[in-house]
Amino acid sequence: MKMQINNSRMLKCNDEQLRFCVFIINQISQAKNKPSDVVYNLLAESGILDDYIIGCYDTLHTLGSEYLIEDITDFLHYRGFEI
Repeated sequence: MKMQINNSRMLKCNDEQLRFCVFIINQISQAKNKPSDVVYNLLAESGILDDYIIGCYDTLHTLGSEYLIEDITDFLHYRGFEI
């Protein structure tokens, strides 16, 4: 399966933040049974990847994965995106 990834304006991030982004994308992908490229594109297009996941890394990386999945899914819905 060929992945199609939308090139976003992803903020510069360090290695820890990048690993966290990959972790979040994979967790949501598994929880929602969606391909990871679809999840990535939704997060990038909605601005959540830059504005929230990277922007609030210091707080978010201390939270549990179940909470993060629910929180980010709700945030996507709030911004008008469905997963």
